[in-house]
Amino acid sequence: MNEQNLLEIISKGESIDLEFKTCRDQINRDVYETVCAFLNRHGGTILLGVKDSGEIQGINPAAVEQIRKDFVTAINNRQKISPPTYLSVEDVTVQDQKLLRIYIPESSQVHRCNGRIYDRNEDGDLDITEHTTQVAQLYQRKQATYSENKVYPHAGLDELKRDLIAKSRRIAVLRRNDHPWKDLDDLDLLKSAQLYQTDPETGKSGVTLAGLLLLGKRSPLLSAVPHHRTDLILRKVNLDRYDDRDFVDVNLIESYDRIMAFVAKHLPDPFYLEGTTNISLRDAIFREVASNILIHREYMNAFPAKLVIEHGQVRTENSNKPHGFGTLNPENFTPFPKNPVIASFFRQIGQADELGSGMRKLMKYGKAYGNADPELVEGDIFRIVVKVPEFVLTNHKVTQQVPGKYPASTQQVIKTLYVVRAEMSRVELQEALTLTDREHFSKEYLKPALNSGLVEMTIPDKPKSSKQKYRLTDKGRAVVEGRQ
Repeated sequence: MNEQNLLEIISKGESIDLEFKTCRDQINRDVYETVCAFLNRHGGTILLGVKDSGEIQGINPAAVEQIRKDFVTAINNRQKISPPTYLSVEDVTVQDQKLLRIYIPESSQVHRCNGRIYDRNEDGDLDITEHTTQVAQLYQRKQATYSENKVYPHAGLDELKRDLIAKSRRIAVLRRNDHPWKDLDDLDLLKSAQLYQTDPETGKSGVTLAGLLLLGKRSPLLSAVPHHRTDLILRKVNLDRYDDRDFVDVNLIESYDRIMAFVAKHLPDPFYLEGTTNISLRDAIFREVASNILIHREYMNAFPAKLVIEHGQVRTENSNKPHGFGTLNPENFTPFPKNPVIASFFRQIGQADELGSGMRKLMKYGKAYGNADPELVEGDIFRIVVKVPEFVLTNHKVTQQVPGKYPASTQQVIKTLYVVRAEMSRVELQEALTLTDREHFSKEYLKPALNSGLVEMTIPDKPKSSKQKYRLTDKGRAVVEGRQ
C-alpha cells in the first residue's frame, strides 16, 4: 500500500475496521484488545504511530524492530490471545514518519484477550464477556459463516489418518523447534489447531469439517462431504476430452501432493536464477495455486474444483463465497480468509504463506514463468489463469510455444544450456546444476544436450579425455539468447 493510499485512509478517521494507536517507543497494551475485537468482528487495520485524531506522530526508528518482535511474540502467546493467531506486520513510511501497519482478517474462531472476549463497533472495542446473549450470538455467527467449523460429534481420532498427524507435527517442529505442537498428543494437537471443537448449541464435541478435510480417511471424509473432489485435467491434443486426468477425492494434505505431482508431470520447469540462487518457478507458482484452490474453497458447495492444463496456460476454478466481484488488483487487494483454520494448518506445515503474500509471490513469479501476469477473478466461482511456457525438443532444436507433449529430457537440456559459461568441465557443470550423481547427469542432461547439437566438446576426438570441457554451440547460444 503506497503513501497516498494510507493518507486517504487516515483522513477518514477511525471506524469499525480502522484503529489508530500512538506507539512512539513501545507498544500499548490495549492494541491486543483491538486485535481480539477485529478477529471476532469483520477484521480491520491497525496503524501504529498515529494519534486518535489522525495526527501522524510516527514510531522511533530505533524501536521499530523491537515493537514488531513484541507484537508477534504476544499474539502467538496463548496467555495473551487465545486461540493464538498469526499476523504480519508491515513497515510503512508516511510523511517521512515510520509507521507499522497490521492487517487483521476476520477469524472463524471466537478469540479472547487476557481471558476476556472483545467485539467491535463504531465506538471502539467492547468487552462482552459477561453479556451471555452477545457471546452466544458471536459463536452462532462464526458457526454459520464458516462451514469449516461444523462439528461432527461422532468423529474422533479413528476417522483421521494418524500418520498424517504425526507427519504434520514433525514438519511443524522442523520449521520451528519451539512449535507448540512438539509436546502435544494427537488429540491436544487437534484442539490446538481448532480441528476438534465443542458445538456451542449442543455442547457435544468432535472433529470439525476442517479436521476431516485436512486429515480424514477417505470414507469418513466423503460421508461428510460426498461431493468433495478436485479434477486435474491435461487437455492439449484431445481438446474434446482430455489427454490425462486425475480425480482427487482424498484429504487436503494428500490432495496437495497429488496436485503438485500432476503439475510436475505435465509442465516444464525452465532454469531460473534469482540472484545467484536457482529456484523452481513452476513449483513456486503452483504451490500457491494448489494451496489456493484447497484453502479458499467453499466446501458446502457441490461445484468440483478444477485445474486444467491447456496449451500455453493453466486455469483453475473453485466454489467461493465472494467478497467482491471481478479481476483482483494486487495494488489494492485486501485478502479475506475463506477457511482460516484450514489456512492456518497449511501455514504450520509450510504449504502456504501468510494471507496476501501468496498472491504477491504468484504475480511476481507468474510473469517470469509465462511472460504474462496471472489473472485472478473473484466471484461465486473463483478463477485463476496462469500463462505457462511450452518447451519441446524437435529436430535437434529446443523451441518454445509449440503445442503437444514434450519429453522429460527437454527440461534438463534447457537447464544445462543456462548454466554453461564459456568452457566448463563435467564436474563444473554438475556443480552448477547441483547434481551429485555422475551417471544421472550424463544420461539425463549432458548426452541429450550433445545429441541435440546445442552443446559441444572442446576435444571431440577424445571424448574421455581428462581435459575435456564443454561449451555452447551457435544453436545453443541462440536458444539461451531467445533467438530460436
